[in-house]
Amino acid sequence: MPKLTRREVRELDRLAIEEFGIPGIVLMENAGASAARLLVAQGIDGLVVIACGRGNNGGDGFVIARHLDAAGYQVRLLLAAPIEAYAGDAAINLAIAERASLPIACLADADGARWGHDLADASWIVDALLGTGAAGPPRGAVGAAIEAINAVRAAVVAEPTRVLAVDLPSGLDADTGDAPGVCVRADLTATFVAAKAGFANPAAAAFTGPVHVLGIGAPAHLLRRFGVSR
Repeated sequence: MPKLTRREVRELDRLAIEEFGIPGIVLMENAGASAARLLVAQGIDGLVVIACGRGNNGGDGFVIARHLDAAGYQVRLLLAAPIEAYAGDAAINLAIAERASLPIACLADADGARWGHDLADASWIVDALLGTGAAGPPRGAVGAAIEAINAVRAAVVAEPTRVLAVDLPSGLDADTGDAPGVCVRADLTATFVAAKAGFANPAAAAFTGPVHVLGIGAPAHLLRRFGVSR
């Protein structure tokens, strides 16, 4: 299975946008829609809570929420950053979610207890906090969110909560597969285009669970340059 480094992921996205003319928001839409379809295929029997960071990974989360809502599933969005901190394509998709009247709570200043409260009734938690560009231990609201996600997932209850990581579990280094601080422990990971280089680290599997590689609409001609084929 081909694997991409953080730098290669960034370069592939840049070429898709600049050389092939695919707007970044289209790539985000394709990524989020693919992840939503994967989640539906796993089976959803209750509330889906989507924890979103301020970057494009959070933008993917907003797209996932919109598609699940349109398909009739109950969703809730939890923001790990103030609304005004979102920019670019992520901000566009957050604005769409607001106009669509999706339930949104900003927990940028919340502690772990509040995160745990807002996650506790989830059938699925979607981890859309940090993407491949993140490095170092998660801090602040993101760190609190990760600890709460893991606590809710580990709780001994009649109907356990499952966790889907978007692209990679938040807190996992995309290149090394190490977790320098707190890291989401996912039941499965929806990664885009190709597995990440860090997934080759045997220790990473404890955080990713089974990895599903999903497309984002990048042309095959471009994918072949990076050794990726379908």
